[in-house]
Amino acid sequence: MTAELIDGKAAAQRLRARVAELAAAFAEDAGRKPGLAVVLVGEDPASSVYVRSKGKATIAANMESFEHRLPADTDQADLIALVDRLNADPAVDGILVQLPLPAGLDADAVLTRIDPDKDVDGFHPVNAGRLATGLHGFVPCTPYGCLLLLREQLGELSGLNAVVIGRSNIVGKPMAALLTADNCTVTIAHSRTRNLPHHLAHADIVVAAVGRAKFVQGEWLKPGATVIDVGINRTDDGLVGDVDFESVASIAGAVTPVPGGVGPMTIACLLRNTLVAAHRRAGLALAADAI
Repeated sequence: MTAELIDGKAAAQRLRARVAELAAAFAEDAGRKPGLAVVLVGEDPASSVYVRSKGKATIAANMESFEHRLPADTDQADLIALVDRLNADPAVDGILVQLPLPAGLDADAVLTRIDPDKDVDGFHPVNAGRLATGLHGFVPCTPYGCLLLLREQLGELSGLNAVVIGRSNIVGKPMAALLTADNCTVTIAHSRTRNLPHHLAHADIVVAAVGRAKFVQGEWLKPGATVIDVGINRTDDGLVGDVDFESVASIAGAVTPVPGGVGPMTIACLLRNTLVAAHRRAGLALAADAI
């Protein structure tokens, strides 16, 4: 192995510590803590574990955690009514509806009901539009975490060639927009991209978010490339990413492991977005480089 491991756990710990420090200062100035509301419908085991971890992380970051657990047979109108109450609640700065929702519920209708200024997941079309046009909004937490890791690893990204593999609204598209805003030359690849290795051979940065275990091969890469592996795939060998780690690590200059790479940054960026939302709603300044 020649590639440097990009330690997402350590980066996330640093970000969470900084958020906790700034959240304490916010509480002194605003007379209340930043508040994050998480809504879980049903008893999906993975979602339940994730919601618990978010709650613990929120409290550890000097914020208020509001958990709303609803039965799996909750109807659309009742879920929308809860979102409306959270939109109107002055103690709530951020709202997150845990996905996936049970069958029969329209996730798009629920997510678009969230006040865009409380949409700390960054999924609302208004925030997608803000990102695309360079306005202040909320960016989905996973791609923002990827960007922070890239900046920490490489410093200035301007002028670098980047390939994003995957075009989802949650990762691929916002990741491409973020890299473009940092002055990278960006290619979005996907299932119908012809001759993917040709594109990767010229990429200084590769972000793999395609959802296919061990898909990206080391021989496809430009030597010394920085590789961010967003994939989390459950296999008989355990959790693996979207890149074939052993072959990629022999060619790349730096790579994120799975687990321990991008994953920890997602919750850290959720807390960061909640802190930003709290400052904006309270009319308090937060320096752009503070977090």
